[in-house]
Amino acid sequence: MARNSEKAMTKLARFYTMKLNEGKVTEKRPYMASECDDLKKAEYWRREIIGEISKKISQIQNPGLGEFRIRDLNDEINKSLRIKYHWENRIIELGGPNYKRYGPKMINAEGLAVPGGDGYKYFGAAKDLPGVRELFENEPPAPPRKTRAELMKKVDADYYGYRDDDDGVLLALEKEAEKEMIKQSVEDFKNGLATQTTEDIESAIAFDDGTGNTVEDIPIDQQVPLDEPLQNFVSYVPDIPSQQEVEQKLLQAKKMELLKQYASDQMIQQAEESRRILGYSE
Repeated sequence: MARNSEKAMTKLARFYTMKLNEGKVTEKRPYMASECDDLKKAEYWRREIIGEISKKISQIQNPGLGEFRIRDLNDEINKSLRIKYHWENRIIELGGPNYKRYGPKMINAEGLAVPGGDGYKYFGAAKDLPGVRELFENEPPAPPRKTRAELMKKVDADYYGYRDDDDGVLLALEKEAEKEMIKQSVEDFKNGLATQTTEDIESAIAFDDGTGNTVEDIPIDQQVPLDEPLQNFVSYVPDIPSQQEVEQKLLQAKKMELLKQYASDQMIQQAEESRRILGYSE
């Protein structure tokens, strides 16, 4: 019996091997798609990449592989998809068909991309990984908005507060709050007086009554003690003269001017002495 090595050297064996390798590319796939200048080789390597992706998608369907292996497979699938995209662009540049438009969509349909992401997809068991499942959970729908007619059904007198005082609760609370506010105001007033010095009080109530007098010129018996409530207010401003007194003053002033014009100094002195003796005010 001939050995296997001898069988492989026969013409029939060589012919059969040639037929099997016919149409196949035996050289290594270039790292960059732009390095390929043959359309047939580009299409062959595209099919090769698709086979790798399909194999990895079948493997990632098994959730028993473990979280780390599933994540690695998912990364490899996304990397292979990017490589396939570059080879499809190279095929178009070499005059081949546009597989991005007319090619099968089964591979892309297997994965789910995060809305608003960079196109990274999750396949198979990767969709159920911790932290990934939440990305694809649908948010609960928003509650329907009420119409204006539905909102107006609940608008009544209570909505505008017309009957808030009917139960008497609010009035009682307001009275208690008013008492507390008055009590607090009185305490603040007393505390303010207690913290003031004598100089502060004198400077705060200093006044001029028109005669040049200040609070220091008022007799002690007429001053109101600070610790007693101010019940009766005393005015230290002189009374306003009446109209008759004003006219009398003007008449007297005119007489004095006439005397100064037509009388001598001796006569004016005698007249003033007479008025002083009779008790007339100047």
